Amino acid sequence: MAPGQRPAADKEYLYQRRTSCGKEPRGSADPCGILTAMSTGQSRWDEGRSRWDEPLAPARFAASKVPLILVYFWIIKLLTTAMGEATSDYMVRAINPVTAVLFGFTGFAIAMVLQLRAKRYVAWIYWLAVAMVAVFGTQAADVLHIKFHVPYAASTAFYAVVLAVIFIVWYRVEGTLSIHSIRTPRRELFYWATVLATFALGTATGDLTARTLNLGYLASGIWFSVAFAAVAVAHWKFGLNSILAFWICYVLTRPVGASFADYVAFPHSVGGLGVGHGPVALFLTFLIVIFVGYLAVTRKDVEGAPPSARSGHRHAGPPAAEYRPAYQSGRFDEQPDQPRPGRSPYRGPFDEEPYLPQPRDEEPYRPPEGFFAWDDR
Repeated sequence: MAPGQRPAADKEYLYQRRTSCGKEPRGSADPCGILTAMSTGQSRWDEGRSRWDEPLAPARFAASKVPLILVYFWIIKLLTTAMGEATSDYMVRAINPVTAVLFGFTGFAIAMVLQLRAKRYVAWIYWLAVAMVAVFGTQAADVLHIKFHVPYAASTAFYAVVLAVIFIVWYRVEGTLSIHSIRTPRRELFYWATVLATFALGTATGDLTARTLNLGYLASGIWFSVAFAAVAVAHWKFGLNSILAFWICYVLTRPVGASFADYVAFPHSVGGLGVGHGPVALFLTFLIVIFVGYLAVTRKDVEGAPPSARSGHRHAGPPAAEYRPAYQSGRFDEQPDQPRPGRSPYRGPFDEEPYLPQPRDEEPYRPPEGFFAWDDR
């Protein structure tokens, strides 16, 4: 080893210690913070290198387990939050609260098993899992207040800390908080833990504003809707980071949907319209089924097929579809070059299968007779 040269282990350690701002840390692991890391949906571990030097390239090429973020996503998300609130309130009033929580946990467990076993995003499986998280997340937040008499302010702070811890661990392990990176089992577990925490936090926050602060269900729903719209405008017009904006809106959808559901379901004595939790839950479930069925048929929220896996070499070249087209007739042709037949574009110089030369359509050029004869003059 040359003098002053670092061993490979030290280089790996320095690579791991690089922060999101590209500087060596002196104090905390990342002085730029998680919000700086949110500026990109790609993890540095996605480049084929991890903390433990594990090959993580397959994470970029597996099928996505989440839908595209379209307007349908937010509509169904709001409907599921309202449905979860109405269903949870109906169950704890119609049957024994402990039995209701057990039913909610059973439905949540079954839905999560179906979602985790799926190989790719399936509309009805994904939204079934979200609906069951809505029901069980509401029950988890209500149990702290009803059973253990924890104030809504304390439960809100508790679930906010839980959500922050999940975000920190998720980022420290995976290097990204992007929803578009949910392509491995570990990232999916982080995602669903985050979703469950956001539902519990949103429920506690909605109850805090409506009951503890005495704003009422309608006023709470309006205020949270204004906050949701403000974040959307900040992202749309002022360039608020997309990942940060997504998770803020994801948390806010819970109190928005739950507040309006409670306003419609609760009786007039507590500031509601008195429709009832059962009818509200059934009607919202009907709407959810319609929207999810539409997405399952049209597949509008399914991400496009990811690019083919690259070679196992760390610095392998791009796939054939990513090469620039050939320059023809004074312009770049619109269609990319096709790989030569009989040869994969991903094969390297050390592959076992040799490259066979292509046959020529005409005889090779031969010099005229006497070309190599000496001049006797």
